[in-house]
Amino acid sequence: QVQLVEVGGGSVQAGGSLRLSCAASGYSYSWNCMGWFRQAPGNERGGVASICAYYGRTYYADSVAGRFTISRDVDKNTVYLQMNSLTPEDTAMYSCAADYRGTGDILLASQYNYWGQGTQVTVSS
Repeated sequence: QVQLVEVGGGSVQAGGSLRLSCAASGYSYSWNCMGWFRQAPGNERGGVASICAYYGRTYYADSVAGRFTISRDVDKNTVYLQMNSLTPEDTAMYSCAADYRGTGDILLASQYNYWGQGTQVTVSS
């Protein structure tokens, strides 16, 4: 059974940083791609970043490129999201996803088969 557990959310002031972690069990990162998504109240879940086993290639949404960094620890089967220069617009529930289907946009939520419970990130001005 695949389980994804996110930790690291919290509250921070604008300009601050947070680091999210997603530990996978029952699933190996080396099989495929894992990603981070976020959903704010009233909005659809949107892709933030993704990283694939193939050369560790990364993908970012335009809104976070240059501020967020996705990385992975293959031995720990864990994916991280370092978030810097946070703004109130980054406030959302952040969720980890695994097992990209490969039939569409890699930052599209419907392209992933497994999901974590999510961790809340709140950025105050």
